[in-house]
Amino acid sequence: MCAMHVRFILLLVLLPLISTQAGVKMEAETMPDPRIDEAIVLMNNFAERSGLASEQPRRRYLWTDAFAVCNYLGLARASGEQRYVESALQLVNQVHHTLGRHRTDDRRSGWISGLSEHDGERHPTRGGLRIGKGLPERAPRAPFDEPLEWDRDGQYFHYLTKWMHALDQVTRSTQQPRFNDWARELARSAFEAFTYRPSPAWGPRRMHWKMSIDLTRALVPSMGQHDPLDGYISNLQLRATAAALPLPATDPDLEDETRQYASMLKQSELATADPLGLGGLLIDAHRLQQLMQQGAQPDEQLLNRLLDAALTGLQHYAQSGELQLPANHRLAFRELGLAIGLHAVERMHRAVDHKSGHAATSPRLRAQLQTLMQYLPLRDAIEVTWRNPEQQRAATWIEHQDINEVMLATSLAPEGFLVLLPLDD
Repeated sequence: MCAMHVRFILLLVLLPLISTQAGVKMEAETMPDPRIDEAIVLMNNFAERSGLASEQPRRRYLWTDAFAVCNYLGLARASGEQRYVESALQLVNQVHHTLGRHRTDDRRSGWISGLSEHDGERHPTRGGLRIGKGLPERAPRAPFDEPLEWDRDGQYFHYLTKWMHALDQVTRSTQQPRFNDWARELARSAFEAFTYRPSPAWGPRRMHWKMSIDLTRALVPSMGQHDPLDGYISNLQLRATAAALPLPATDPDLEDETRQYASMLKQSELATADPLGLGGLLIDAHRLQQLMQQGAQPDEQLLNRLLDAALTGLQHYAQSGELQLPANHRLAFRELGLAIGLHAVERMHRAVDHKSGHAATSPRLRAQLQTLMQYLPLRDAIEVTWRNPEQQRAATWIEHQDINEVMLATSLAPEGFLVLLPLDD
């Protein structure tokens, strides 16, 4: 698709939407940039509502909390206020002591890893972490009910990789190795539980999408489209951090696991028109670019592949008309995942223009990023919509308020989530 065609489609798609939100957009343009302050309000409200900074019942949910940890780290850097680092550390502790342990309505108790209280405190991620869904996991002999399964607890691989990233970001922000240690222990446990050899045992390993709380049985045996990719990029990041720490890292080194994910990734179809999946592709591409710039083994072929897949998906999504639907028919957190990914595109483009290194010498990469930059109006339209108090009255916003507000905060102030701070800074 030519550049002129892309711009024409985006104009047709977004002009009505942006016009209806003109008052909101005008306010943003005529005031000092309110993005950081707005993100702070959102994160403070989340802390009060979810029991992080109040006496409200703790409402821990792994995906939301992973983004929240990163947001607090980013707000600490943006504001210079140490209290946000403390919020991040407090949230990590709550997640481990809530989602790393059995539910209060479960006949089982203690750490889901089965470790003793003492060893569980030292290794809180060794048994994985619960999703945090409202309903208990499906019993071993209970029939599968697909709609109900979405509301049942268990473990998701793609949630675990988000938490690995959050823990690693804590290490990169605080220089404290134990968070990276916990992330690598989680990576090892996730690989052992979620991957398996197909029968007959030939070709690369496969993955389950959802596992039981104790990681002993598959609740959804099919493989998530981007799970091998998330596993590969996450392991690269964790290994790079461990290698840069002043003292030698403890086991596991994740070398074999990384190689196995790479093998699975070769067989994976990456293109998607789902906005959250598209955002994930772009975020992973940005992580890979940063790791390459920080000295990781160059893998520009994979970087090109991720961007090609994202471009294919964005072409379809831009023409789908989803952003023109009423708010009650849209899921904000999925769209905001794309918005965050498009923030990553802008950062990748800036890095190619202004930084030296292998990535800066690739004409193909430059061309891919130039084309992707034409989709930034999608990001702006998504943010304009969900920053609007009128749209936040939609049932779909209220029903998923925690994840919506935290991911909106990430889109407004994405540095804490997107930027991999070098450990030698």
